[in-house]
Amino acid sequence: MPRRLRPPSRHALLSVLGGLLVAAALPPWGLWPLAFLGVAVYETAAQQAATGRQRLARGWLFGAAWLFPGMAWMWFLTAPGYLVAASMFAGFHAVAAWVAPRGPWRVIGRPAAHTLAEALRFCFPFGGVPLASVAIGQAAGPFAEIVRVGGVILLTWFVFQVGFALAGPSPVVPALARKRGITAKGEWHGVLAFLAAMIVWLVLPTFADGMHGDKVQWVPIRVAAVQGGGPQGTHAIDTSAEDVLQRHLAATAAIEPGSVDLVVWPENVIDVVTFEGSRELGLVAAQAQRIGAPFAVGITEDTADGDRFVNAQVVVTPEGEVVSRYEKVQRVPFGEYMPMRDLLHALGAPTDLVPRDAVAGTGPAVLELPDGTRLATVISWEVFFGDRVDDGIEAGGSVIINPTNGSSYTWTVLQSQQVASSRLRAIEQNRWVVQASPTGFSAFISPEGEVYQRTSVSEQEVITRTIELRGVRTWYSHTGDTPWVLQMALLLALSTWRSRPFPRFPRFPRYSAKDVEPLPGAVNPDA
Repeated sequence: MPRRLRPPSRHALLSVLGGLLVAAALPPWGLWPLAFLGVAVYETAAQQAATGRQRLARGWLFGAAWLFPGMAWMWFLTAPGYLVAASMFAGFHAVAAWVAPRGPWRVIGRPAAHTLAEALRFCFPFGGVPLASVAIGQAAGPFAEIVRVGGVILLTWFVFQVGFALAGPSPVVPALARKRGITAKGEWHGVLAFLAAMIVWLVLPTFADGMHGDKVQWVPIRVAAVQGGGPQGTHAIDTSAEDVLQRHLAATAAIEPGSVDLVVWPENVIDVVTFEGSRELGLVAAQAQRIGAPFAVGITEDTADGDRFVNAQVVVTPEGEVVSRYEKVQRVPFGEYMPMRDLLHALGAPTDLVPRDAVAGTGPAVLELPDGTRLATVISWEVFFGDRVDDGIEAGGSVIINPTNGSSYTWTVLQSQQVASSRLRAIEQNRWVVQASPTGFSAFISPEGEVYQRTSVSEQEVITRTIELRGVRTWYSHTGDTPWVLQMALLLALSTWRSRPFPRFPRFPRYSAKDVEPLPGAVNPDA
């Protein structure tokens, strides 16, 4: 007889529920408090895992239930890649659950282990996929200011630490847990961990928010972000470059002469063999001359051999000169280049959706305007990487621009997560962010993470706002991610060491003089 499939255990279902709650905290759903509840629910299942196999399984179920919905945007980029990536990244959390210590010290070790799992997927493989992250889910919440101290690594740890402390060995929830048949008791580890998280949130940002500089440096500048509009769910190979250009020219025509200091066009709205000397440059320069302001324009150019292309943002002056250029460094895997192209083609994957690979740039992430103002520039995907924005700030960027193009994706999962990521970058660096997209979303984001004038998908719109150029830098701007990753590794190592059973040394029996028999021939003093 065939073996009957056993229904999933209650602990497996709790792991899945915890992951789904974390997913619900992500944009576009945005129910940020559910992330803490999801981690706590997952802990009620994880703490009951008696074997390494159970820890692996429950960690994977937690990660999969969170990442498969959160990374749904990737289906439109590469369906096989979506299945592989979400499964693999869930595997990172399975390993984190497996290596984290058990016992009272787990409330310290598990948050560190899962934070390290997130840090790993931010950079590996193919440069990382830092979307659907715990931190992105907190961009709209009250804890986002933590990124000014330690970026998304510290904010990720905060969410995990609070969630694990509430449901782990602390006196907060054990009584409730016992009512549900779960063994739990209060331990000081959970209390100290919770207090540490509160200090990170309530105390450190007051010293690290970058708001204590001279406000004279806050020079106003009026910026227009242009969204040409058009349909969603289209690929470059199916889109007319001329149509995209004409939509943006039509939208730009609404800008009054002398009304702005800078016009930002989205990513790759101009597709040419060479931009210098092209008809397209002449059309942009004519608008720049009419308005009396420089343009930051997204272009795509062919390489000399024609087999690859370059994705760049350039500054065009009213005189028609290209005075600054930044070439995108962090490319989108399976979107701008095809890893393992030959293998995937042999397996029948649709590699023709990316017929040519983009060339990665090497320069600093900054553009310079004719008056010397520097713009920290991150093109599209790069805004998900804190170090790319940090590179532009170190190079003197006083405002952040994010020209992007989300027209390849149906729904708004990716686009709403990108706005959330722009909010985190603005808070991290104490800078305004200008996000411009051909089909949505375009917006202005303040240094406090507030979103202004966000456009709708597919509409043609020009948004204009006076923002400030700022020069003060935050703690995170100086430290980056590395020190915080090292601290997570140290916390995991310390909690693992404290959790290991220490060897017991044998206790030797104590003897008195009466218990010792005299040697033959010896004189007995008591005789």
